[in-house]
Amino acid sequence: MFVCEDCPRNCKIDRDKTVGFCCVGSEIQIGKIVKNFMWEEPSLCFNKGVTAIFFSGCNLKCEFCQNEKISRKNVGDIYSIEDFARLLEKLDTEDTDGLDLISPTQFTTKLLQVFKLYKPKHKMIWNSNGYEKEENIEKLAKYIDVFLPDFKYYDNDIAIKLSQAPNYREVCLKAIKKMYTLKPIVFENEEMKRGVIVRHLILPKETDDSKRILQEIKNNFPDVYVSLMSQFLPNGKGEKNRKLYPLEYKIVVNYFQKIGLKNGYFQELQSADENFVPNF
Repeated sequence: MFVCEDCPRNCKIDRDKTVGFCCVGSEIQIGKIVKNFMWEEPSLCFNKGVTAIFFSGCNLKCEFCQNEKISRKNVGDIYSIEDFARLLEKLDTEDTDGLDLISPTQFTTKLLQVFKLYKPKHKMIWNSNGYEKEENIEKLAKYIDVFLPDFKYYDNDIAIKLSQAPNYREVCLKAIKKMYTLKPIVFENEEMKRGVIVRHLILPKETDDSKRILQEIKNNFPDVYVSLMSQFLPNGKGEKNRKLYPLEYKIVVNYFQKIGLKNGYFQELQSADENFVPNF
């Protein structure tokens, strides 16, 4: 019996022979690489922007996904462990503020082997949906400088309905707690060199769920950096068929301030624009 060890689903499948729930096999697969990517938080894209590496596949099935051309299909360039290590070395230049690994969870096992061969000189960012295994975070912390997880949902019924993610809240909380414990925040000249930034995308009609997430953050890691995102963009599928109202975003921002959270990033509503979605 084969069990995939990359994410909390623990799918009983041999991804060397077939694709998993994540839509990809076990070999590292890249959908797109964007150099000088400036669309992450200001303390990460501090000067020249990061080198964004978009991995193919995903261990969630968000009905509003903007990257579904690569997250739902077995597409992109496949790399061996040695070849991907050489790619990291090639991309690790003076022209970047860091290497941004976007949606990498489904390749955790192989990436841990890569990091033993090459650890970039610039900061390395683990940019994930938060649906991670604690034990994998502990292994990754030896090599990752900044964890950039989502905290998408408090209500697990919403998580199942919108992302097919059972027990999302419990899994995500454990993962972020582990990140928070292992990566104390370090800034140099306003640039985050090490630490954790928790992202939350506010969804239309779900401000109460957003408030519960912020309260959970306040209860568990009150000094963590939180990025409140307004960039929800409907993709024509599912029940979330409109952009966020300004009042919805204001309600959540006001609650952030009301409960005494201090460290945050806020987005302009203009961020909900197709021009900010990479062309896959």
